Amino acid sequence: MPEATSQPAVLFLSTGTQARHAWREACVAGVLWSVALCVVGLFAWMLGDLILRGMHELSFDFLFQPPEDAGRAGGISTILVGTLALLGVALGTALPIGLGTALLLAEGTRTDTPFGRFVRRSLDVLAGVPSIIFGLFGLAFFGQFLGWGWSILSGGMTLACMILPLFVRTTEESFRAVPLTLRQGAAALGLSKSAQLWHLSLPGAAPGITAGLILSIGRALAETAALLFTAGAAMRMPESVFDSARALSYHIYLLAIEVPGGQDRAYASAIVLVGLLLLINGIAVLLTRQFKHRLVQL
Repeated sequence: MPEATSQPAVLFLSTGTQARHAWREACVAGVLWSVALCVVGLFAWMLGDLILRGMHELSFDFLFQPPEDAGRAGGISTILVGTLALLGVALGTALPIGLGTALLLAEGTRTDTPFGRFVRRSLDVLAGVPSIIFGLFGLAFFGQFLGWGWSILSGGMTLACMILPLFVRTTEESFRAVPLTLRQGAAALGLSKSAQLWHLSLPGAAPGITAGLILSIGRALAETAALLFTAGAAMRMPESVFDSARALSYHIYLLAIEVPGGQDRAYASAIVLVGLLLLINGIAVLLTRQFKHRLVQL
């Protein structure tokens, strides 16, 4: 008889516990969805404000004409060329060095050696250094010591120094996330180390590498202070990497703060900068899908 009366109580407690768990899960899900909607809403608000204030300035001439009257007239063609040149120098320098360093830390120092710990701590410290410090370093080393002056090469190399810590740490974690069983199986089949790297590690780590690359590109395109000390502010069309160039982010700052009557064109330039970021992100995602498709075919 006591056993018969205890079963409903157990069922009641179990049902109550399940209800509390379901309520907590619903609350957590609601908070997460609210945060996600706030992030999306903030981005939509910023983009809508840019479009509302600067869309009327966008035109074919704005994209393909050189700036005139300190940016109040003309377009941003030379600014775009300079920005892409700075980004090209930065990525061309940071990508091979970053991939090689990340691979060394992930594959060559898997036992957590003192050298690996020292490199990781150094990268973590560099990732937190303000951009103005990188600008002063670039001015002293690339501009004065190497004699490059205010140039695309000085600015691009400074940007490479800035994005390397973030890119290396993200890429290293991506390499480490590739399952060890894949490499063991490949080694059992007789694949060389280089073949394992090309056909397994790189495609498997491609999503993480892409995320690090996108973050690095975003920081490089948005940088202003460091380029003020290294790349200069010339608005003419650059003819070589030793010419000065004005980055689009710095151009936006000058139009919004220093140039009277340039606010609308600053918003239009900001729309172009956001569009450039979205375009580069889309290209990076497409390349990642190709890498993943290649991994599936193995």
